[in-house]
Amino acid sequence: MKIVLQRVQEARVDAETKTVARVGRGLCLLVGVEKGDREEDAEHLARKAAELRIFPDAQDKMNLSLVDVGGEALAVSQFTLAGSVRKGRRPSFDGAEDPGKAARLFDHFVVTLRAQGIRVETGIFGAVMAVHILNDGPVTFILESRRETRAPDEG
Repeated sequence: MKIVLQRVQEARVDAETKTVARVGRGLCLLVGVEKGDREEDAEHLARKAAELRIFPDAQDKMNLSLVDVGGEALAVSQFTLAGSVRKGRRPSFDGAEDPGKAARLFDHFVVTLRAQGIRVETGIFGAVMAVHILNDGPVTFILESRRETRAPDEG
């Protein structure tokens, strides 16, 4: 599972000419599900996103998490994150999970994030969407469940 995580002042998703989701201060999470991803991957990255200390404290140091600041999250499924552009000029999506399983894992990610006490809005799985992001910082990180070394204290 791959996530492009952006700290935002606000973000929204429009589909079919209407706004379907909107959040204020918090995170925009572009989520790609890859073949072989499991519920454990979704849970790990949901906890990581909720607890990552990337918001400024009183001394303007990145020391607070989304949970600490009472922020919101906009989670948007994005299968192109599972794509590869290593060969040729046309992306290959062989690494992307089957849409049915991907939707279930995306939903599990959202449920796990909400269980952290976070208000989470989502786009529409599989739809063509316009994602409007007002990046704060800018602060952007890439989270990958398979490449991270999970130390015992990281869960």
